[in-house]
Amino acid sequence: MQFCANKLDKKDFFGRSDPFMVFYRSNEDGTFTICHKTEVVKNTLNPVWQPFTIPVRALCNGDYDRSIKVEVYDWDRDGSHDFIGEFTTSYRELSRGQSQFNVYEVVNPKKKLKKRRYINSGTVTLLSFSVEAEHTFLDYIKAGTQIHFTVAIDFTASNGNPSQSTSLHYMNPYQMNAYAMALKAVGEIIQDYDSDKMFPALGFGAKLPPDGRVSHEFPLNGNVDNPYCNGMEGILEAYHQSLKTVQLYGPTNFAPVINHVARYGAAVQDGSQYFVLLIITDGVISDMAQTKEAIVNAAKLPMSIIIVGVGQAEFDAMVELDGDDVRISSRGKLAERDIVQFVPFRDYMDRTGNHVLSMARLAKDVLAEIPEQLILYMKSRGIKPNQTPPDYSPPGLSPTPTI
Repeated sequence: MQFCANKLDKKDFFGRSDPFMVFYRSNEDGTFTICHKTEVVKNTLNPVWQPFTIPVRALCNGDYDRSIKVEVYDWDRDGSHDFIGEFTTSYRELSRGQSQFNVYEVVNPKKKLKKRRYINSGTVTLLSFSVEAEHTFLDYIKAGTQIHFTVAIDFTASNGNPSQSTSLHYMNPYQMNAYAMALKAVGEIIQDYDSDKMFPALGFGAKLPPDGRVSHEFPLNGNVDNPYCNGMEGILEAYHQSLKTVQLYGPTNFAPVINHVARYGAAVQDGSQYFVLLIITDGVISDMAQTKEAIVNAAKLPMSIIIVGVGQAEFDAMVELDGDDVRISSRGKLAERDIVQFVPFRDYMDRTGNHVLSMARLAKDVLAEIPEQLILYMKSRGIKPNQTPPDYSPPGLSPTPTI
């Protein structure tokens, strides 16, 4: 909606006002709740306010005939804003759009009582009104959007020798290590959105047999042509097997696995697929510039990245990749949207040692941003959930080990 006003009352000493409007939803019990405030337009009696967007339920709780009260004020620096006047309308009236019905007299009841010849304190006119359906994450899932889940595990030497109990990759026969817990926590929830339960699982930062090549995107199951594992159990099994065959090495490069998943995302951008990459790492990243570039490129694709940090390292670089505070950029190009969510696993470890609780907390937080990221992608591409997506067959891409 957008509004303007005409000939509002002068409230300031120097003969102008700084007007703003406050919108109130009426409640069932006769009370009113603020649901929107416009910005202040300085030094005018004929303000034009910026267009704004508000959910219908916030404006009238879905009741099109419910009264909406609007108050007009003159802003004062000390917070004692002067009341200019008010009017009432309804969603149904507003939905008529710009017309003679949507020009409102702004009335100050006190002034009306005092002055016999009082007409109004100005008028407010609706300039534009449009309604847009907001689709939810589940609308897309119900319409057939598939979530494809890929996992990438850090096999760099900084994790410690897997045969020693101090290692983050240590296989204790009685309890899962942090990698397995993070994997299970996130994977067990996300797998329910993937109909075939077949997940590509990659490792990075290790020397591979037989010739000791260093790779930053190798399949955990050892099959370059088919890196897919069957369900969470399949991934965990492939992870355990890899630990027995590869040599932990380095450096810690993220860009290859991000670009690997991005190739799949680039091949199918019609809204029928969405890709989630889970990277589990012990810390310091070696290819920051390339990773930023990979993320900026991936932000244009149907893709999200979850990074879970395990161990006690400083994760400053990971926080930088998570664009919550400052949107990530590369070579002067800003990421189109924030697609990275980083969490340190240690923040979720339950003090009593209850791993089920730790995993539930972790999953809740790392998956919280995915629905919104998916919706943002779909909106930016104008993809609505009622369009029937075509059947999907994965493009013939396999992880190409890089040195």
